[in-house]
Amino acid sequence: MTNYDVIIIGGGPGGYLAAERAGQAKLKTLCVEDRHLGGTCLNEGCIPTKTLLQSAKTYAHALHGEAYGVRAEKVSIDQSAVIDRKEKVVRTLVSGVGAALKASHVDVVNGRGVITGRSAEGVTVQVGEELYIGKNLIVATGSVNAQPPIPGLKEALDSGFALTNRELLSLRESPARLAVIGGGVIGLEMAAYYQLTGTAVTVVEMLDHIAGPNDPDLVKILHRNLEKDGMEFHLGTKVVAVKDGAVVCEKDGKTFDLPADKVLLAIGRKSNSARLGLENIGVELEKGAIVTDAHMKTNVPGVYAVGDVNGKFMLAHTAYREAEVAVNTILGKADTMRYEAIPSVLYTVPELSSVGLSEAEAKAKGYEVSVVKLPMQYSGRYVAENEGGDGICKLVFNAKRGTLLGAQVLANASSEFIIAAGIFIELELTVPEMREFVFPHPTVCEIFRDALAQYKGR
Repeated sequence: MTNYDVIIIGGGPGGYLAAERAGQAKLKTLCVEDRHLGGTCLNEGCIPTKTLLQSAKTYAHALHGEAYGVRAEKVSIDQSAVIDRKEKVVRTLVSGVGAALKASHVDVVNGRGVITGRSAEGVTVQVGEELYIGKNLIVATGSVNAQPPIPGLKEALDSGFALTNRELLSLRESPARLAVIGGGVIGLEMAAYYQLTGTAVTVVEMLDHIAGPNDPDLVKILHRNLEKDGMEFHLGTKVVAVKDGAVVCEKDGKTFDLPADKVLLAIGRKSNSARLGLENIGVELEKGAIVTDAHMKTNVPGVYAVGDVNGKFMLAHTAYREAEVAVNTILGKADTMRYEAIPSVLYTVPELSSVGLSEAEAKAKGYEVSVVKLPMQYSGRYVAENEGGDGICKLVFNAKRGTLLGAQVLANASSEFIIAAGIFIELELTVPEMREFVFPHPTVCEIFRDALAQYKGR
């Protein structure tokens, strides 16, 4: 039995960063991962998805280059080569995570970690036949795909007709027709790749809109753009069964078959808290997620939870920050997790980025709201780089104080500058203070400067 200052179960973004920070702080650290370092994000989520989307955008630029005075003949996309590149990118980054942990003197064990008990020495974790004791434990086991009890779905997943993002990201032959169950982040990003590369994509969503809780003003424009590119949608529609070659849908009391060559299950994810042995030490759960406070502490002393497993914000960058807060708390350093200005990005074409409160959320919280909406055409660089683009920037202000509550931007590259609005929100700057910042020109992010200039107050 080996003793550690910190044991981390899970080697995804929250887990490996917590391990790296703990190791750098000279804590004796163990990271336990049952699959691959990097977790879902690096191996079958964020990174591979964006790698595929880059290939799709490159293909689309070549295919439609005439709008920019560029003509190419016989443009094609090689799906197998796209997957080869994706796997190369993943290998490179996973290797980098391993090297960083090694440089931080972190011990890494491959296997499933199960909590077996707790004593005065700490929490005991079993991996295979080996036992480890940690004075502190950080649970960072992420999330798993939610699988609803749809008749025929399990059989379809077993046969390979239905796929999760894990399998779809490794397909070496693109399906002619793809049915996507779920119009949220995962569904739309994968739909965007396959639509851009020639697959006929149909998205089935139970809600009357796509893109989940994103601002309706931007979602309507995104929906229009995706339809213009050929994507089809069945909104307000429930999938009632999956059978060979089709998804059975129901809308307004009527059922119909949606033919498909492959089906993507993308209805969301749930915290991966099962079979960890949490009950052996009495860790509190709420709807399957580990309950944590602002210091990432659970109800059990010395036990922390970061990332998707705590169910707060299922985003890799949230896990990174939570990991730092947890390790700082273990080290006795004052640190607190704040969730008011966490950016969120939907990596479709165009990208939909947001931070803080939407207009509806701000009003629901009782704020007196002032809103500025500005077409992206105010940005010279945006116009230069997006022929026919119809993006929009929306800023939501606290009208009483003249501070920024939220920002939503629909435009390519918006993921690269949404953090500026997040900083404004975090620092609670007033409009005059925000106006003093100098943005480089020409850049797409200048849209914030232009939008601030439009603010009239109460």
